Amino acid sequence: MTEEAEVGVDPSPTSEPEQQAPHFLQDVIFHGKFKLLKALTPEENTHCQHGLYFEDGERRVDYVLTYPLKKPSGGRSTRQSSHLLIENAVARSLRRGPHSRDEHHRKHQAQKAKDSLSPPSPPGADVELGCPGETLGGQEDHKMFTREKFEAKLRDMGLELEKDEDTKIQGVGFVKIHAPWNVLCREAELMKLKMPTKKMFEVKESSGVMEKINTLVSKVLEPLHPHVEERRHRHIKHLSHTFSREKQHLFDLSDKDYFFDSKTRSSIVFEILKRTKCKAKYNMGITSLLGSGVYTAAYPLHDGDINEESAEPNDRKLLYEEWANYSVFYKYQPIGLVRKYFGEKIGLYFAWLGLYTQMLIPASLVGVIVFLYGCATVDDNIPSMEICHPKNNITMCPLCDRVCSYWKLSTACGTARASHLFDNPATVFFSIFMALWAAMFMEHWKRRQMRLNYEWDLTGFEDEEEALKDHPRAEYEFRVMQKSLSKDQKLQHKTEKLSCRDRLPAYMTNIVMMLLMIGVTFAIVFGVILYRISTKAALHMSSNPITRNHVQLTVKTTAAIINLVVILILDEVYGAVARWLTVLEVPKTDKSFEERLIFKTFILKFVNAFSPIIYIAFFRGRLVGRPGSYLYVFESYRMEECAHGGCLMELCIQLSITMLGKQLIQNNLFEIGVPKLKKLIRYIQSKQVAFQEEERQKKLQRYETDHFLEPFAGLTPEYMEMIIQFGFVTLFVASFPLAPLFALLNNIIEIRLDAKKFVAELRRPVAARAKDIGIWYNILRGVAKVAVIINAFVISFTSDFIPRMVYQYMYSPDGSMHGFVNHTLSYFNVSHFQEGKETLDPLHLGYPVEICRYKDYREPPWSTTPYEISKEFWAVLAVRLAFVIVFQNVVMLMSDIVDWLIPDIPKDISLQIHKEKILLIDLFMKEEQVKLQFRESRLSTAAKENCSKSNNNNNSTTAHPRSRLHTDSTKSL
Repeated sequence: MTEEAEVGVDPSPTSEPEQQAPHFLQDVIFHGKFKLLKALTPEENTHCQHGLYFEDGERRVDYVLTYPLKKPSGGRSTRQSSHLLIENAVARSLRRGPHSRDEHHRKHQAQKAKDSLSPPSPPGADVELGCPGETLGGQEDHKMFTREKFEAKLRDMGLELEKDEDTKIQGVGFVKIHAPWNVLCREAELMKLKMPTKKMFEVKESSGVMEKINTLVSKVLEPLHPHVEERRHRHIKHLSHTFSREKQHLFDLSDKDYFFDSKTRSSIVFEILKRTKCKAKYNMGITSLLGSGVYTAAYPLHDGDINEESAEPNDRKLLYEEWANYSVFYKYQPIGLVRKYFGEKIGLYFAWLGLYTQMLIPASLVGVIVFLYGCATVDDNIPSMEICHPKNNITMCPLCDRVCSYWKLSTACGTARASHLFDNPATVFFSIFMALWAAMFMEHWKRRQMRLNYEWDLTGFEDEEEALKDHPRAEYEFRVMQKSLSKDQKLQHKTEKLSCRDRLPAYMTNIVMMLLMIGVTFAIVFGVILYRISTKAALHMSSNPITRNHVQLTVKTTAAIINLVVILILDEVYGAVARWLTVLEVPKTDKSFEERLIFKTFILKFVNAFSPIIYIAFFRGRLVGRPGSYLYVFESYRMEECAHGGCLMELCIQLSITMLGKQLIQNNLFEIGVPKLKKLIRYIQSKQVAFQEEERQKKLQRYETDHFLEPFAGLTPEYMEMIIQFGFVTLFVASFPLAPLFALLNNIIEIRLDAKKFVAELRRPVAARAKDIGIWYNILRGVAKVAVIINAFVISFTSDFIPRMVYQYMYSPDGSMHGFVNHTLSYFNVSHFQEGKETLDPLHLGYPVEICRYKDYREPPWSTTPYEISKEFWAVLAVRLAFVIVFQNVVMLMSDIVDWLIPDIPKDISLQIHKEKILLIDLFMKEEQVKLQFRESRLSTAAKENCSKSNNNNNSTTAHPRSRLHTDSTKSL
């Protein structure tokens, strides 16, 4: 049905009722399946077929609402005819004037009261969704009535609507919404939108040597820039000013159809949909109606096709070719075009992701150099040479009870050599470099963000202006309504709000559930520990020598894979739990809801991703005990210890598998597969599988095609995966120097994958203004600060950097590393094993063993204090703690210096902002001068006319004295 296509009602103050009646007559006559008989040009017919315009081919579709269709048993014509009578009555009432409309409204209310006396509504109907006193025969009729009331309110707001129920998608009806010019102007003034004026000026860059350098760099990098229109006019800028209907002459209104682009038009309509109320007191806007099933979807339209070669040129197709294409992975992103099509909020995300990826290039190069340094010096590493030396006869104690036997230290040669790749002096330098890199990245982003704010005319955009459209959420209003209804009628006139006491149960639930989820994570980590312990014992009992020789590698790798699978599963669970907990809190605004959701999700996912890594880095091998007095779990599971090369190699394995697995599986495969699977399910549910893909795309309108796309769920998942990756790159980079390289390779694919998802797989999001990335910046700064502390502890306690330095400068007889391995090993008398814990095969090496060695700083068994902690342990511990304090303070001081040296606002941007202010003042001064000259010219013209009239009067008085006498007498009278 197209009952709203005809609606030309504009109840704004500037509309005239006389001009509205013909539109109603036209709409009513051609209501239902009939099409408008207006002759359309072939181009307009093409637009109509694509579904971007109303049936008249002139009014553009700015927004679309969908709702479920349920054909009544009496046939469709019955409903159309009854609705036709209602529209005729409304049209007649509007033509008769306000008094007649009031009379019609009273009659309509009386009819509703009469209907309410007959069949009562079913108990399952939610009367809170409609207006008070509205009762219909069933829930579907109730939703239909609520839709009609809501759409009537939209018409009262000045929007024009057109319905289409004769679609190729079974069971789905569409409401197309168009915002006329006067509504756009009114809302743009209310939203304080900055629009370009007629005044244009040239954006001058720095002069002198810097200008020449920038010009040379631009020429070199020209092939890396996308071929979009914005590159051609980057030196010319329109002077922007907040839109005002009183100052329309300042703006270029030669083409009103394109003065407000599709992004702005859809955001304006969305603001009207959010604040339109079905009830007098409580906001029952589009969010509440979507949640209650009155409408099933609400979205703006994409502006064209992307795959068809014959498709008209449009921004979406240009983005698909120059941005969402893997063949242009080496090019910069067209951020200006992204912002133009999707809005500032999404534009800022991709700008941040692009800068982050660019900053990963130098970090990756340095990481590769550190790794290559480790490869080049592995043969010169004296501790590794001592372990791998063929004359090494050091006998080590068993790694587990009973089934494990004594082993030679030389068998750990491969592990020791591999550990040197990541545990060498260069990793300390790399940790300092990455801390400074994080500080420089944050400072460069602030400068980039300020430059984008200037280019996108957001320099005057403040949070207070954003708060004007930050309406209370529908859930909050509903809870406030429930609270007010539960109180006495005398107190209902007071404005209610949710207090801390009202939210106390939700807060307690949040605390308990957050602690429970974190406890679940720790429990799973503990379960993996038990898996490693039991699996290691089982593999040592194997009769296959190959299996026994690769026990450590098998256990480490399989445990890391299990951790990865658990992390991927719990990520989805924790995301749902965080949303549920946030809904329980009932935040007042969308911004508050988003920030609380982000905080909870980040805490849970951060703990989930990094708990196994933190355990390996700081706890494994330190809660073991010693031979003869090991620490046991459940009195049967002996706590695991690190290999002789240290836990850094195991930390590297766990970190690499978790990082690469999350990037390949969760970030890429899920993002590709899940949207396509959901799209396939929607096709199956709508029974569209019978059509071939090409035929379906030709037959479906634009709004029908977009209906099958995945709804936009916000940027939280996109930011979250990048923040977790930022943690992998910075937090434990001392143990995995190649992390920036893998992050860089992933982000090159991620940018194009996200771009393709936004352009081709998702419905077009509603454009949202934003001048920064919000709470994500604070999270990034927090992660960067914590990274300094964690890397200091990794270098001090996880690697052997400090023990090597202590030995070389305090205990080495010649100042070299010779004898370091023997210095770190303690002695144990095998006769001191606990009963039942000794090995079953004491002759595994071919000879009886009396003394075995283990890695620790303890007194020998022949000492007066056997097996007590030695003084070397305390010396190493003191140096470790001192290094943590010095490293942390020095690196943070250097980060603060970098922060101080790099200004937040680029100098050229501050000059351009000052220049724009001056030009804006000059523009207003010229406007006032023009007004003053116009006023003076009118006054002078009036004075001349008065003079000419007075001269004529004097002449007439001389010629006709009686006439003058008559005039004077008349004036005196």
